[in-house]
Formats: sequence, C-alpha cells, structure tokens
Amino acid sequence: MATQQQNWARLRADYGCPLRRGAWYRVVSVSPLEAVVDVDQKPVLLPREYLEIVNTRPSRWTVVQEPERSPRLPSEMSGRYAVCPSCRERMPLRGATAYSKSAGASGISTPVDAPACSERGGAAH
Repeated sequence: MATQQQNWARLRADYGCPLRRGAWYRVVSVSPLEAVVDVDQKPVLLPREYLEIVNTRPSRWTVVQEPERSPRLPSEMSGRYAVCPSCRERMPLRGATAYSKSAGASGISTPVDAPACSERGGAAH
C-alpha cells in the first residue's frame, strides 16, 4: 500500500481564521476550492486561494513583515517577526536578517540561515 504524501499549508494573506500568519499547518484534505488544515488537533476549512500549499514540511523560519494589528498578536511583534516552522512560536526581529526572497505583497518571506527549533535539538528560542 502506497503512503499518502503529507502536505503543509500557510496563509498567503490575512484571513479571519485561527491560523497564525507565517506558521505552517498539516493539511488534512484538499480539493480544488478548499483545504482542511489541522489547527491544534481541530480541522479548519479554508478557501485554497488564501493558502500556500507545499508537499514537504518547511525547515526554515518564516518572516512576517509589518503585520496587520491583531488582538492575538503581542505588542512586541510589531514591525516584523519570525515564525518557527516546527512549533509556530513567534520571535520579534531586530536589525538585519538574511532573506531568500523579497516578501512581496503577502508580507511573508523565508530566511535562509535560521534552522527550526527541532533542528537545534528542540532548544528553546
């Protein structure tokens, strides 16, 4: 029996849902118009147009540029912050950081030299 490939998704743009901007979530199912992602062991149905879906679990932090203010976003996360691909923890960024690509309209880019916490032996951020 063949193993089904595991997909991962993150938000492309702000959308009123329980996903953290820049964080990756396991995809439970996907159709041409919608996808179901696992958020804290609860299925969340989202339109595919708001998601970036990849077929391998990302291993690099995501940088969120100038996030929209949200009641769930701590005040120290204004400006820009990074999101760990393993635990989804946010970390404020200060100063220069190397990025693989411009953030573009989505305000999301991925740093090239910041391993995920699981790659550092599960060390705290």
